[in-house]
Amino acid sequence: MNATPEKPAAAKKAVTKKATAAAEQAPAKRTAAGKAAPAKKATAKKAAKTAAGKAPAKKAPARKPESRVAMVRRARRINRELAELYPYAHPELDFTNPFELLVATVLSAQTTDLRVNQTTPHLFAVCPTPEDMAAMPPEKLEELIRPTGFFRAKTKSLLGLSAALRDRFGGEVPGRLEDLVTLPGVGRKTANVVLGNAFGVPGITVDTHFGRLARRFGWTTAEDAEKVEADVAAIFPKSEWTMLSHRVVFHGRRVCHSRKPACGACAIAPLCPAYGEGETDPEKAKKLLKYELGGQPGQRLKPPAGYPGRPAPPMAPPVAAS
Repeated sequence: MNATPEKPAAAKKAVTKKATAAAEQAPAKRTAAGKAAPAKKATAKKAAKTAAGKAPAKKAPARKPESRVAMVRRARRINRELAELYPYAHPELDFTNPFELLVATVLSAQTTDLRVNQTTPHLFAVCPTPEDMAAMPPEKLEELIRPTGFFRAKTKSLLGLSAALRDRFGGEVPGRLEDLVTLPGVGRKTANVVLGNAFGVPGITVDTHFGRLARRFGWTTAEDAEKVEADVAAIFPKSEWTMLSHRVVFHGRRVCHSRKPACGACAIAPLCPAYGEGETDPEKAKKLLKYELGGQPGQRLKPPAGYPGRPAPPMAPPVAAS
């Protein structure tokens, strides 16, 4: 009779031990859970940051050092690829003679070629020669070129170079770099534009687009325009200099933009060490293309034969005050 109630007591004691053990383990589990929760929260925050693009960018894998010979071969292949991509590359300033090209190039500083092309038709109608321009009252010339910006400084340069052409060069634009750079407002870049496109003398035009792409392509590390010119000149034969300049500038304006290059729509992406700096998705990159590649008008009002895009529109007339 006494043996029977002892079994429930033993069972009850066993249950009590289990409950005590469970109670002792509970704090440990809560502690573990307490530690795990913040970890999960941190993981969620990290995922959110990654989705928002705020996570630290992973470093690109180190590239194998490129020999000088390999770089030159790659550079010349890029030039060939650009020649196939832009067989219609040309200077994007409207001109009919060396004087017009010289004036247009001076005006192109700190503005677009389009704005210059929209301004020069009336300018050249009023003063078609250096003699005519040198005789212009400064305030009248300022009004003619005002749309290009910095019109006071540019007026001073145009009057100075026109007078110099009249007085020192018989009213003709000289065909030598050492003479051109003596003209007011004319540096090596402007001189090379005029020599290459009006006189057929090879030259490398280092503007912001050319300098940017030359560095991205690994042709130079220099920031100074003359050093960039020297570095690039050492890579390519002289006969290629002028057209190389046009092709690189065309690519910089249409595809390889400063802030957001269209890497995913770039024909020379496999040859570019800077691939990935811009948009790599092909569809998104395609939307970044400009001018004829993006279905938009070009910069010239009178583009040369063979240009596949649309001419730029003339400047809209000023709106009359009501």
